[in-house]
Amino acid sequence: MKIVLQKPVEKLGVPGDIIEVKDGYARNFLFPRGLAVQASKGTVRHAESLRSAQERRSTKEKAAAEDLAGSLKSLPILIRMKAGEDGKLFGSVTTADIASEIEAAAADGTPIDKHWVQIDEPIKSTGAHPVTLKLHPGVEVEVTVEVQAEA
Repeated sequence: MKIVLQKPVEKLGVPGDIIEVKDGYARNFLFPRGLAVQASKGTVRHAESLRSAQERRSTKEKAAAEDLAGSLKSLPILIRMKAGEDGKLFGSVTTADIASEIEAAAADGTPIDKHWVQIDEPIKSTGAHPVTLKLHPGVEVEVTVEVQAEA
């Protein structure tokens, strides 16, 4: 069945995309949630307007993400946690901890989602650790998180 996406659907597409899916998936999942409508001549024209609006929105979001990336590069991120004498933390630094610290350190108060924070492995020691923030598809910034032991 040919459908027109109304909202972004992971692994399917963005609003305005015309795609072919199984009938049951469309009837039982996409249509009831308002994520898609069945493709017809009128909806194809509507899809073109949705696609152009999505492109404009994506361009604005990417520009905002690039501005945010520029401001985050030079931002000092310091997290204090309880640690043993050898520098091992009691627990670990999570993506939520990092996101809240970045949000607190940012001057403009831009909300940072914990899902944007990409760490290779849990941070369980003091010191400087590189962390990647994926702000938008195609916009990533690497920041350094300094973990210090509480006094």
